[in-house]
Amino acid sequence: MPSLLRPLLRAESWLLILALTFAGCAAFLYFTRATVLRVGVASEGGTEPALLQAYAETSVTRRTGIKLEIVSFGGLRESAEALAAGKVDLAVVRPDILVPGNGLTLAVIREVAALVVAKEGGPVKQFTDLGGRRLGLLPGQAVDRPLIAAMLGHFGLEPRDDRAAGPVPEESVSLVPLEEADLAAAFGSGRVDAVLLLETPTSRGARRIVQALDEAAGERALTILGVPDPAAIVATHAKLQTVTVPASLFGGDPQLPAEDVTTIGSSYRLVARASLSRSVAAEVTQHIFEHRADVAATVPAADDIAFPAYDTTAAATTAKLPNHPGAIDYFEREQESFIERYESWIYLVAILGGGFGSALAWLRQTVFRIRRERIQVATARLLRIRSDATRTREPDKLRAMADEVDSIAANIARQALRRRADWRLVEAATIAIEAARSTLARALGPQGGSSG
Repeated sequence: MPSLLRPLLRAESWLLILALTFAGCAAFLYFTRATVLRVGVASEGGTEPALLQAYAETSVTRRTGIKLEIVSFGGLRESAEALAAGKVDLAVVRPDILVPGNGLTLAVIREVAALVVAKEGGPVKQFTDLGGRRLGLLPGQAVDRPLIAAMLGHFGLEPRDDRAAGPVPEESVSLVPLEEADLAAAFGSGRVDAVLLLETPTSRGARRIVQALDEAAGERALTILGVPDPAAIVATHAKLQTVTVPASLFGGDPQLPAEDVTTIGSSYRLVARASLSRSVAAEVTQHIFEHRADVAATVPAADDIAFPAYDTTAAATTAKLPNHPGAIDYFEREQESFIERYESWIYLVAILGGGFGSALAWLRQTVFRIRRERIQVATARLLRIRSDATRTREPDKLRAMADEVDSIAANIARQALRRRADWRLVEAATIAIEAARSTLARALGPQGGSSG
């Protein structure tokens, strides 16, 4: 067999090959496995649970580098608290309800705007006319009560429950919760003077409600009012935001609204814990936007997802609702490459691999040296046996020396056959064996022949 192939057949070489193969497989599985992220969503109302579930299914079918695991909570406050407590990695939150201290924005899922729908020529001609009036709204909007209170309180108006007896004081607005099926009838009959629409303006639900109110108004046209001085309200309630509803968004003849309406609102945001790595955050953001069209085919609300608007990177990271650096990396096309992402790990593996290789080489050299020394010791012993045989005439001692020579020869042969050895030493040992045997044979003479 060629000498170059001999090392491959030795136990140390096979051990090294197996170790390197195992390390390579482990590294491949580690770096290519999907990152599992827990996403907290509010189970009550809204489109977010279905939307995030659709994204979770897409992450599996498209075999992306991340896997989303949906965790349901009772409300938006609970999902935000779960992120703050470290129970989830991502969460859907609404800033005006609760912003977790460790939450940074990846994407704006949708915006809600406060719009007042009234009959043209009716008692509500502008927002401040709501004092002393009844305002209809959907009953599921209990979560919006703080926003409503901030909106009315800026103009000295106080919201009150419609169950209170007697006429509505001029400084109050009576809130009348109505199911969507009853909203148009109450509006048409005058049970409510106006309707507060707190929805995503572009959603199907908002269009459906405005159309129903338009039909209930009969021959009277609708007017859609925003909230005056939205910038002043946002200045005192930093978690709210200004929203502009474009003219003719709801169609109609005449068009609704007649012109752009500026009002206040809030947003539903997908936020990540601040400790989530930039590369993973960028990958999640990429997944959200690159698969938006696929998800929108089953959950139309995906079309409302937008990136948080900002002018500069500094503005994005220092905003009142700051964005995750990983999301900014995706928006600005500065995502880390594979080498950049795992640079530290690659250096660590290289250092450990080098150290492991050096340790293995040292071990091999040590073992080889020990074997070489053993052969040298055995050769020296053979030479002493030969020397002793020339001075001894006792047959029993000579036969014991002969047996020892045979034992030494067998051990050297095993060393030479099974393990790496210095062939020059083996050759010298072989010569010493022959010399010792020759000397012993002469010393034993006829006695040696008869005993053998």
